[in-house]
Amino acid sequence: MADASAYAENIKKYVTEYNKAAAEKIVGHLGIALRNKDSSIVACTDGGELDRIREKWCRAKLGLAHNQKELDAAIQSVCQKMKAEGGQKSRVTFYYLIAEHFGKLAHLAG
Repeated sequence: MADASAYAENIKKYVTEYNKAAAEKIVGHLGIALRNKDSSIVACTDGGELDRIREKWCRAKLGLAHNQKELDAAIQSVCQKMKAEGGQKSRVTFYYLIAEHFGKLAHLAG
């Protein structure tokens, strides 16, 4: 299992129940991208990045069949939720909150 301890406190700022196994799966999925500062954060102002999150994370990894408008609304909701982070939105936390929004944490942890 990947070590999610470095991200736990940030995630816990936004959730009432922390799912360590799901967080570890997200860290494992992101792998080497977390070593680079630029790729370890989400830029909500970058439309291309948000498109990749929708297609690569929401559709491919989480298996969501929702339409583009629903997925984009969820992504924007997480952007708003994490607004206080400024330009330092942790990719692990962001992906965790997307998975939580769609009820997929147990799917990841399983």
